[in-house]
Formats: sequence, structure tokens, C-alpha cells
Amino acid sequence: MLADHSIAAALRRTAAGLFAIAIAIALAAPAAAVPRPSAAPNSTEAMLKWINAYRGKPEPDGLPVLVHTLSDMQAFKDAESSGAYIGFIAGVLGANPDRAAELIAKMLPIAPADHWVLVRAIAYSGLPNWKELLATFVDRMPTRRAMIDRYLDGKLPTLDQIAYRIEKPGMMDKIKYVLTFGTDHGPEKAIAIEPSPELIDLLWGYYLATGAFWPVGHIIKLLPLANDKENVENLTTGSAAKFTLASNAVRDLRLLALLKWAVKGEPKDVAVVLNDVIETAETVDTVRMRKESLAAIEELKQKGPNSKRELTGWGQVGQGALSMGCVVAAATGQIELGIPCVVGGAAYSAGLQYMSH
Repeated sequence: MLADHSIAAALRRTAAGLFAIAIAIALAAPAAAVPRPSAAPNSTEAMLKWINAYRGKPEPDGLPVLVHTLSDMQAFKDAESSGAYIGFIAGVLGANPDRAAELIAKMLPIAPADHWVLVRAIAYSGLPNWKELLATFVDRMPTRRAMIDRYLDGKLPTLDQIAYRIEKPGMMDKIKYVLTFGTDHGPEKAIAIEPSPELIDLLWGYYLATGAFWPVGHIIKLLPLANDKENVENLTTGSAAKFTLASNAVRDLRLLALLKWAVKGEPKDVAVVLNDVIETAETVDTVRMRKESLAAIEELKQKGPNSKRELTGWGQVGQGALSMGCVVAAATGQIELGIPCVVGGAAYSAGLQYMSH
């Protein structure tokens, strides 16, 4: 079992009460009748039913009502658990370019502390005029002016700036870093959204709003991380991408068809994992996938990255210019260059909670 129960329990504690989890899990539920958008949903269940059914019968007029209700319920107080909501709002805006300004104006009467959700949704909408929209509404969101300015200046990434594969330094890079006493940081890091379970939630939210392949395609590109043996955060994200695609495709047959179509054009490292996703969905064997993913994460946390395990032979280098302690520190991320082998509970955000059910 490899501590399956203990990890699952930890994940449940971390993500308890997160509405974003329920939104994405709603993909696996049958579509229900869409409530009238003129009336606020009177329960979390009603909101989830409306969101899940939306892509089959889009009713953008219901979006402001939904956002007002979520704000009243303080659903946006935790950025880590708001990804699915942000993705859904961004998707509705992106699918309604002619009405985007109108919808934003109607969503604005929410708590000022929650305006960050609208700022991010506009930036993630994919609309060609998203910067103009932010500039138009900046005076009505004064508490988020600094955030808006950073998006307008290109200092915050949008959804077309995702770092699908985090480039990890090789051994020689680590040695060079040590020998230069940490002064050689290499080229400046590009502005990008790093892979995370929160990103997966966001992309599923966009899919719920549109039913489009575009967000699914982004999730597919994260699949190679499911084989990462160096970084717990990467492995967690890749496992969440893999599991959510499989579990959602079990009930969403259109999604399954999209995955079968997509696998033909993917590179080998993606296609291998995606074929496993497709087979798991077709055979409804998600329990096996969940257990394997949790076991892999637990093993990496306990044993550390492969690169660290392979350092045993470096004792022969000696204590001259290259210190064994520095090499180990670099390999385990202690000098901000290597691979962290253990992450805190906060890393297990909403995306991975799928795996504990």
C-alpha cells in the first residue's frame, strides 16, 4: 500500500472545504438541469450543477450572479483553492468577446478584496483586448491597481506562458554554481506559470466553461511530469494531470474522444502517459492509477530524488575545490539550485485532492 492511507488523509486535511475540488469533480457527474440565471443558486450543489451543465447550454447572464454568490460565501479568500473558479470565469469571458465588458461590469459589485479574481480571470481569458479591459476597469478596482499594472507591464504571466517542463540543472551546472560561490545564476528566468495542481484546477474550470480542447491540451502537456523522479512538486502535478484526465474521461465521453484524437499527434513521452490515461478511462481502472500515483509520490518523498541517490560515488572527489557537502546541498535544493525532495502540505492544493477519492 506504501502509506496510501496516510497520504490520502494528509491530502484531505489540506484541501478540506475547498469548493474548487467539488467543481472539478463535477465533471464526473451527469449534467443536470441548469437553474435560471436570474436567481442566485441557493446551495453549493446548485452552483456546481449549473457550472457542470454550462458547457452544454451556455448562459453567460448567469455568471455575475454566480460570482456574487461565491464572493458572499467567501469562496475567493484562498488563492490556492480558487483556480477552478478563475478558470471558469476566464472561459466564459473568452467565449463571449462581444459581451466581456458588460459581464465584467456586472461582476464588479463584490467585496473589493475579491477583485483579484476578476483581474486574473480577465488576464487569463485569452481575449485579444484583455489589456484594454484591465485598463478600462482599473479605476473601479483601485485596491488591485498594482496587480493590474504588473499584468499590463508583462511582469505577471498569462495562460499562454506556461512552463510545461521546468528545466533542472545537470550535475556540471551544480558544480559550476558551487565553484563560483553561487554568483553565476545563468540566464534570467522567463516569466511563466509553473506547473501546479492549482494550474490544473484553473484549466479544468476553463474547460467547464467552454468544452474546448484548448485547456485539455494544456493539461496533456503536463503529463510527462508524472514520470519525474527528481521533484515532488512536479510528480504531484503530473500525477494530478494524469488522474484527473482519466477520471473525468470515464464519464465525459466527448473528453475521451478528444484524448484519443490528441494522442496521435503527441511526442512519445506524452503519448505513453496519455495512452495509459485513455486505457484507464476505458477500463474504469482509476483506483489502480490513484494508488500507483500516491505510492510514487510517497517513495520520492522518503528516498529523495534519483540524482541524490546517485551521488554516493562522489566521495572520491575529495575535499579540495569541490566539497561533498556543497554537492549534496546543491542536489537537494539547499542553495536554490537543486531539486527539493520534500515539500510542505501547502503544495498539495485542490488538484491532487482528486486522488484521495
